[in-house]
Amino acid sequence: MKIMVYSHDTFGLGNINRMLAICKHLLTSIPNLSILLVSGSPMLQSFRMLKGLDYIKLPCLNRGEHGELAAKYLGTDIEETVKLRTDLILSATANFKPDLVIVDKKPYGLKHELTATLNYLRSHLLQTKLVLLLRDILDSPDKTIEEWQKHSYYQAIEQFYDRVLIVGTPEIFDTAKEYNFPPAVTQKVQYCGYTRRPPGVKSKNSIREELQVLPHERLVLVTPGGGEDGYELVEAYLSGLALLPKPYQFKSLIICGPEMPLKQKQQVELAAKAHSQVQIGEFTDDLMSYIQAADTVVSMAGYNTICEILSAGTPAVVIPRAKPSLEQTIRAEKMANLGLFKAIDPENIEPANLIEALLSQLAEPQHQPSYKLDMNALTHVADNIFSLLAQTTCQRKLSNLYQKLVNTNTLGQQKQLLTHN
Repeated sequence: MKIMVYSHDTFGLGNINRMLAICKHLLTSIPNLSILLVSGSPMLQSFRMLKGLDYIKLPCLNRGEHGELAAKYLGTDIEETVKLRTDLILSATANFKPDLVIVDKKPYGLKHELTATLNYLRSHLLQTKLVLLLRDILDSPDKTIEEWQKHSYYQAIEQFYDRVLIVGTPEIFDTAKEYNFPPAVTQKVQYCGYTRRPPGVKSKNSIREELQVLPHERLVLVTPGGGEDGYELVEAYLSGLALLPKPYQFKSLIICGPEMPLKQKQQVELAAKAHSQVQIGEFTDDLMSYIQAADTVVSMAGYNTICEILSAGTPAVVIPRAKPSLEQTIRAEKMANLGLFKAIDPENIEPANLIEALLSQLAEPQHQPSYKLDMNALTHVADNIFSLLAQTTCQRKLSNLYQKLVNTNTLGQQKQLLTHN
C-alpha cells in the first residue's frame, strides 16, 4: 500500500515534526507500507528517515509577520514558485499513484496549489482515499471561519475528502464547533487526541553529563522552536538571569533553532558570554531527550513542542507566539487553565515575569498534572488510516473482479469466476 503526505511548511518546525511522527508510526503499525512525503520544509533533510519513507522537497515559501507569502530562497515571484510547486505535487501524485493521501491543514494547499492534484485524483484515481489532518487550533474562530469561507474550504472537504482527523480533543478546543463546520463536514470529523512523543534517544543522565550539570544543579532548557521569531523569548530569558540571586544553582541550555536570523543568533551568543552557566545550541533532531533531562522548560506554545513537554511530564513556562496567528495564545491559555503548565502573556514578556514563573516551577516538586489529557493521537490516526486503506483494498478487489467479468465471454465462465472469488 502507498500513502502520499502533503505538508506545506512555511514557518517553524512544528508541522514537519508532527507529520514525520505520524509517518513513522504508520510505518511501524501497517505492514507493507510505503510513504512519500511532499514538503516545503527547509529542515526536512535533517531528520532521520525510516525504511519505507522517502520525500520530495518543494521550493521553500516563507510567511511574513502579517501573513504574506514569498519565495524563501529562490529569486522568483510567489506565483512562479507556487506554479512550480503545483506541477511537482501533481507529477508526484500521477507517478506514485497513492492509495491514500494525507493533507496537512489546508484542504486546497497553500494558494490552492493542491487543486490540480485533487481534481486529478477524482478523475484518474477514484479509489484513492483523501484525509485532511488538522491540529487542534488553527487561529481565532473569527479569522479561521472568514478564511475557510473565502477559500471554499468547507466545500472542498465535502467534495474531495473522506475523513477529517483532528489531533486534539474537544475538551481543549472543539474545532468543529468553534470553526462552524457544516453538518456534512462535521460527520467526517474524528478527534484523535494529542500526539504522545516517544522517549528520546539519550538517557537523562547522559544528557546531564554531556552538559556538565552537577548533582546539586538544576537544568533549564530554553527552546523557541524553529527560532525564526524566537529572539524576544531568548533575549528576555538572558536578561532575566541578571535578576537571579547569586550564585544561582542551575545551568541553562538554549537551543536557538535553525531559522533564527544570523544577526540575532550572534547577539544571543554575545549576551550568553556574561553567564558561564549558559550553553548555546542551534538544532537537535532529538529535542525529546533534552526535554526529559531538564528540570524546567521555557518554550513557545507550538503544537509539537507542547506535546513533547506533556509527553515528558516536565514542568514548563510557556510564552506563546502572538502573531501572525492566535493559535499558540489560545492553546497556552486553555492548557494553562487546566494546570498543564504556566503561561505568560506574550504582550507581558518582561524578564522579571519570566524569571518569577521559572523559579516558581523550579521550586515545585515535579508531578503529573491532575488533568489527564488524551495523548493517543498516533494510535487513533493509524486506526483511521488502516480502515480507509482496507476500504481501498476491498474496492480494488471488487473492481478487478468486475473487470474480469466484463472480459469473460461466456456466462458459464462468469459464474465460475464468481464462485471462485
